[in-house]
Amino acid sequence: MRTLVDLNADAGESFGRWTLGSDEQLIPLVTSVNIACGWHAGDPATMHRTLSLAREAGVSVGAHPGLPDLAGFGRRAMALTPKEAAEACLYQFGALRGIADHVGVPVNHVKPHGALYGLTLRDESVADAVVDAVATAAPDTNVVLLAGPTAQRVWDNGYPVVREAFADLDYDDNGHIVIEPVPRAKSPQQCAEQAMAILRGELVSMNGRTLDVDADTICVHGDRPNAAEIAETIRSRFEEAGVETAPMATVLAKRQ
Repeated sequence: MRTLVDLNADAGESFGRWTLGSDEQLIPLVTSVNIACGWHAGDPATMHRTLSLAREAGVSVGAHPGLPDLAGFGRRAMALTPKEAAEACLYQFGALRGIADHVGVPVNHVKPHGALYGLTLRDESVADAVVDAVATAAPDTNVVLLAGPTAQRVWDNGYPVVREAFADLDYDDNGHIVIEPVPRAKSPQQCAEQAMAILRGELVSMNGRTLDVDADTICVHGDRPNAAEIAETIRSRFEEAGVETAPMATVLAKRQ
């Protein structure tokens, strides 16, 4: 069983006067945080506030670029070429990095959000374009992709890819995550059990099929109503099992 893993959360997904998630409670419970960059959620003030929370908690920071779809929270499909997808990631990464420089924290990774994340899974050329663009702009910055064949292929090609699995999402028989348009509260114990299964290297799909998985980081979604409780339960289970949590870069260095 894996005994070192990153626990990440999507955060900074409020917009203006509308609040989504409990970032103040959630961020101190994880080791890496993915901050929305303004296209699917977030805005300059929210980015600044979330970066400050991450700095105070000593949590590693990443950009969470999405599609330009505030109404659909970046979870509705759009047709982007590989070049357009890469440029979308770079644009939002740059926006977050500018504010992060002001706050005084580095941006260590890029994790596409929602439908953009799905594009990297379904189209290898999109994944290649995104990781190549990030590696060219910031060579020490990791890219997060769903654990599986695409992430492994990109890693084998020499790019610093962090393989991700999800504690709070279901999987289909092909190993693809099943996205909920509007996330509901989930059993923290059930999510913790799935996180432990990931550490053991296997998941069970919605239809009962056993799936092999090898992940460096496990995600909890910040827009789930009880995300902080889920993260706290997962951390407790990890501590009971002697599992250490560390930022993505630390886990990746051990993998190398």
